[in-house]
Amino acid sequence: MSNIQPAFQNGKAFIPFITCGDPDLDTTAALIRAMAGAGADLIELGIPFSDPTAEGPVIQAANVRALSGGVTTDRIFAMVRELRRDVKTPMVFMTYANAVFGYGAEKFIAACAEIGMDGLILPDVPFEEKEEFAPLCRQYGLDFISLIAPTSAGRIAQIAKAAEGFLYCVSSLGVTGVRSEITTDIGGMVGLVREANPNIPCAVGFGISTPEQAARMAGLSDGAIVGSAIIKLTAQYGKNAVPYVRDYVAVMKEAVRSAA
Repeated sequence: MSNIQPAFQNGKAFIPFITCGDPDLDTTAALIRAMAGAGADLIELGIPFSDPTAEGPVIQAANVRALSGGVTTDRIFAMVRELRRDVKTPMVFMTYANAVFGYGAEKFIAACAEIGMDGLILPDVPFEEKEEFAPLCRQYGLDFISLIAPTSAGRIAQIAKAAEGFLYCVSSLGVTGVRSEITTDIGGMVGLVREANPNIPCAVGFGISTPEQAARMAGLSDGAIVGSAIIKLTAQYGKNAVPYVRDYVAVMKEAVRSAA
């Protein structure tokens, strides 16, 4: 059984995202522990990359800060290995194909499994090219997470049938970032997923920042993913961000729970 799917078995899931190494890895580790303690059901960890094409300015800036601070993939792996001594919350990495290729795909995925990661998201890898990575993930016991977007209409059923772990439903066209309003027909997209594969959870991300948005998106799906709003807090408070992020996650988790 997937290690990720239990995150969706106790009602709607709240899934925070942070960029590893922003502002430093000690703070990242403290943030992960705090988010797990505040009720996060699954945590996405961004491995910084020099050209994060799916990201808006907030997360791009976090990548720059992390890379400028000297963070490396190996240092992130070491941090996760240490965290896994006490943090049981499912965790997945989000990064880009070139970051994995540069490290060596099998070496990277084997290391993810060894340190206790549960899945991998590569937003720049289209469904049609997932076979470059998915078989290796299966070999080492990781879920390779697929994404669907408003432009995926004719392919949603095909993607859903082959999905592992959970399906990442991109709420808006364009890059990540806080949005005042989400107008995409999320209910329609999730409906197509459930017709094709009723066993795969579907969580909505891109643009969610307020409890009201989180509750609405979770009401239409199985969970809400939030990144930019959390990264803004780390940008604002730096090494002192932990209590602010913890309180934000607790409020957002409560909002998502209310949508169950």
